[in-house]
Amino acid sequence: MTIRLLAGLGNPGPDYEATRHNAGFWWIDAVAAQLGARLAFDRGYQGLVARVNLPGREPLWLVEPQTFMNLSGKSVAGLARFFKIAPDEILVAHDELDLLPGQVKLKQGGSHAGHNGLKDIVAQLGSADFWRLRLGIGHPGVKSEVIHYVLKKPSQADREAIEACSAKTLDALDLLLAGEMERAMMKIHAKPPRPKPPAPIAKATSPEEDTR
Repeated sequence: MTIRLLAGLGNPGPDYEATRHNAGFWWIDAVAAQLGARLAFDRGYQGLVARVNLPGREPLWLVEPQTFMNLSGKSVAGLARFFKIAPDEILVAHDELDLLPGQVKLKQGGSHAGHNGLKDIVAQLGSADFWRLRLGIGHPGVKSEVIHYVLKKPSQADREAIEACSAKTLDALDLLLAGEMERAMMKIHAKPPRPKPPAPIAKATSPEEDTR
């Protein structure tokens, strides 16, 4: 199994571009930049799409659905069906309320947990077995505030933390694309090494104390 389709979730248009709900778009933009790919609108798949030809393997597709979040499955499943891409060959990057900004987790399958983009992809694919890259955006603390929270811009510090964790996942991109998911998980989930304690400062001696 290899990954043949990378999808990032968000809402189209300048009004939503910098909002937390578009973290998946930000990730696909970073992947496209690393791979030298250019996303362009494709009416047939209702999204910004890029094809990447990698040596020795089938083409890799990148997509950012332009259908609005709750219809993301139309774009993702449409492309997957046309190119006969199985659910376990798809990785979807999305914003995750249950992780703090700067945290990221990789998993396969499971519940959509109320995420409308994931919910529609599951419905359109007829399967929940695709991979998810969960990009932490934090939680407002009150369920009734979630809709407003995800559609607002994060603080500068939170945006930098989200972008930093996205950059960290790019170090595992080759493993992800090769389908080496256990190794990719180990790399993505690894905690940064603890800083070494500072070296003790040598105590200066006065001439009277120096008995050499």
